[in-house]
Amino acid sequence: MRYLHVGGLVAMGFDPSGKYLLTFSHTGRGVFSTRTWEQVARDTGAAYPEGGYGVGIGPIAGVAVAVTEINYDTGELKLTSPDASVSVEYESGTITVSDARA
Repeated sequence: MRYLHVGGLVAMGFDPSGKYLLTFSHTGRGVFSTRTWEQVARDTGAAYPEGGYGVGIGPIAGVAVAVTEINYDTGELKLTSPDASVSVEYESGTITVSDARA
């Protein structure tokens, strides 16, 4: 299990290849490598997803990524990678990364 700290998260999604996780927060966008879970790109400009999609940065610059927005009633957000191998769950500033097959 890994933990990624992203304050103010509003949405996140995996790129179509599943190699990257794109995050949207009130302070910008971030991209994490799903191989290492290290942040590989960061943009502090205001950008929010529209119509369930967000635009990637860094290694996925310009790619339209399907995203899931946070449930503002519960404060939670959950999703699974395209190949169903990884699940990510956000709550209170922390994204928990788990093996979805476990």
